[in-house]
Amino acid sequence: MSSKRIGIGARPLGDPQAEAWIRKGAGIDNDKFERYSARLTLDVTPALRTRIKLAAFNRGVTMTEMLREVLERQFPEATS
Repeated sequence: MSSKRIGIGARPLGDPQAEAWIRKGAGIDNDKFERYSARLTLDVTPALRTRIKLAAFNRGVTMTEMLREVLERQFPEATS
């Protein structure tokens, strides 16, 4: 592991645009950020992770995109 440190710049203090500055610096798509603001951690076997990663690659999407689609299909939003 390298001990080289990379600076990320100072966060503006008292700036009403701080949230926008943070999101811009992180390269986060603001629309996606609003929809996906909770993190979910799953423990899977290395073999399953490999299968998921290969399936996503073959479909031309990220693992995250593919798994979100699977979860949305399996757990649709409740309708009134």
